[in-house]
Amino acid sequence: MALIKFISVNGDVREVNADSGSNLMQVALDNGIDEILGECGGSCSCATCHCYIAEDWLAKSGTPDEIEQEMLECALDPAKNSRLACQVNISNELDGMVVHLPESQY
Repeated sequence: MALIKFISVNGDVREVNADSGSNLMQVALDNGIDEILGECGGSCSCATCHCYIAEDWLAKSGTPDEIEQEMLECALDPAKNSRLACQVNISNELDGMVVHLPESQY
């Protein structure tokens, strides 16, 4: 299990427990993180679960593959630390990870 900290654009912090083996999008949806929409259900075919991984967690959260990189081009305001939450797999190594949420997915 990992504790994930979601930070909204207005600075609100929501901490949630995430089971290893799940993905960040499902964790957000299960815990009422409204800024993550996940319209494609986690199939990496939209960008409605776009988020920003805190810089010091990038190496542990993995790197986007080619398909994810292409989908990130559809996200609003992508940055070098942008990820699709559906592609970030939760492990115990991510305990304490900080995820910044976008202002909007559209």
